[in-house]
Amino acid sequence: MPEQVWCQLQTSRNDLVYIGVCYRTPNNDIYGTANHEAIRNLINELSESKFHFILMDDFNYSFAHWPVVHGVDSLTMDASLLCDTLDDNFLTQHVTVPIRGQSILDLIITDEPDMVMDLTDFGPLGSSDHNALSWKSTVAVVPSNKKRMVYDYSKADVEGIKRQLRLVEWTKLFHSFPVEANWAKFSSILHKLEKDYIPLKTVCSNNRKPIWMTYKAVRAVDHKHKVYQKYKNSEHPACRKANRLAVQAVKSAHRNFETKLARNIKEDRKSFFAYARSRVKSRVTVGPIRDKQGQLVTEAEKMAEVFNDQFSSVFTVENMSYIPTAENVFKGTDNEKLLDIETCVHLVRKRLQCLHADKSPGADGLSPRLLKAISDEIAVPVTMLFRQSLDEGCVPLQWRTANVTQIFKKGARSQPENYRPVSLTSQLSKVMESIIRDAITEHLDKYNLISNSQHGFRSGRSCTTNLLTFLDEVTSAVDRGNGVDAIFLDFAKAFDKVPHRRLLIIVEQHGIGGKLTAWIEAWLAGRKQRVCVEGTASGWELVLSGIPQGSVLGPLLFIIFINDLDLSIINTILKFADDTKVFGSILTDSDRIALQTDLDKLCRWAEK
Repeated sequence: MPEQVWCQLQTSRNDLVYIGVCYRTPNNDIYGTANHEAIRNLINELSESKFHFILMDDFNYSFAHWPVVHGVDSLTMDASLLCDTLDDNFLTQHVTVPIRGQSILDLIITDEPDMVMDLTDFGPLGSSDHNALSWKSTVAVVPSNKKRMVYDYSKADVEGIKRQLRLVEWTKLFHSFPVEANWAKFSSILHKLEKDYIPLKTVCSNNRKPIWMTYKAVRAVDHKHKVYQKYKNSEHPACRKANRLAVQAVKSAHRNFETKLARNIKEDRKSFFAYARSRVKSRVTVGPIRDKQGQLVTEAEKMAEVFNDQFSSVFTVENMSYIPTAENVFKGTDNEKLLDIETCVHLVRKRLQCLHADKSPGADGLSPRLLKAISDEIAVPVTMLFRQSLDEGCVPLQWRTANVTQIFKKGARSQPENYRPVSLTSQLSKVMESIIRDAITEHLDKYNLISNSQHGFRSGRSCTTNLLTFLDEVTSAVDRGNGVDAIFLDFAKAFDKVPHRRLLIIVEQHGIGGKLTAWIEAWLAGRKQRVCVEGTASGWELVLSGIPQGSVLGPLLFIIFINDLDLSIINTILKFADDTKVFGSILTDSDRIALQTDLDKLCRWAEK
């Protein structure tokens, strides 16, 4: 059996984590060839256990890089079987840099992908021919005992709210006032009704009782303890009976809770994934973050400011002295242009009823759960607000503000540039965006205005169709005996850098104008955002460019903006949003020159 040393750690939440070091000698004279199978059996045994682990090992299998590409990398049979064992058990191997020469010999294996981060290569250690590695491990910790008051929508007097809304004369209330003022009236009425008809409850982040424990199960456990205190003998018939009933009640509560979560996943995905995250032992939190001076910041408020500065730093300051012309994609008549849309009560009511109750509210604080529950009563005033917003070409400020949350992408978690900003905006703004999006999509599809090369954010298109199209072209070329050169391109921070004036010009060249373009311009102008970290918000920052990630209308506007990227391109081009690949068979010098010319055209498009 390969040499092993293990230690056991107990976290502050009383969970066990095992950390082990293993060595497999490459000398078969000592252990024979059976040590290969012993290594795989060890990994299988660890995966079947109930505890979490980090296994550091020198298996003495030479990997050129990681992850391994089967069929391309030259691997021994035993090395290949090790990779299969890791894949079969859904384990993660974290070492991706050469440890000895150009080979990866030492591995770090965990049962959860986020248990190891910030891996650093320190070079050779003393006279050793292996490099030294350093990394950070995260395990579950007890969260701070923060309490906050929130509305308890499960105990809301919805009928009382509906009665009060039916008494409001919306036409009289909105008469002769601008949409900004009418929105303020509407939102203030809803907030007052929330305060009057929905009770508050205290939410504690450090709830010691499991979320799935029912009142019946708690009583059964308490009864078991009382019986034991009376007889002081776990083998007494009364103790054994109380223990059996408590175990049954706990198992039943746990099983019923998970069954309900699975059954309601389409309506309440948030609860499902929150429970799934609670079962994970490696707790990945935001921070510490390095600021511009390279100093580590740990306070939530300061981290929010660092993130806000980073997200704002990528904005494009548009050169208004030179606005290039755009290719006229729409070839129809003026009567065929999309200048306005219909906003009817029936459509608005339907969209309100389709809101996801588990989503977070935007900066306006209006919960989708409440909006969905009172959709019949607010459909008329919301339709009036939508119509007035279109007619005036004005978008209320709260529809243009966003609470930004940071989503980790890749790299070091301490670097703020490795996070993606996702905007949480007003739910009612999203309803209007969805109506406008559908109208624009219908117009684009009717006149076939979006290039067939675009597979992102389109009905019937996906990453899969993009890949299948690419593979079909490549395999056809290979069948003819030709090779294929493919160049993969990506625009850095593409959504955040879209210049607004140029975007609007391109939108108009797709046959979209009038009140619709005026509304889109107002929706993009004067936007503000702030970053939230652990319930603490940064200051407000003006958004100079870009399309909000997390909005409904944003993805469609982006594919319109990038639609003319492949005009006059000679070779084949495929896009998924901004992810672009250009490829073709290079058989002659003219083919090579054509591919280089295509790249030059793409660069000029980006500069323009």
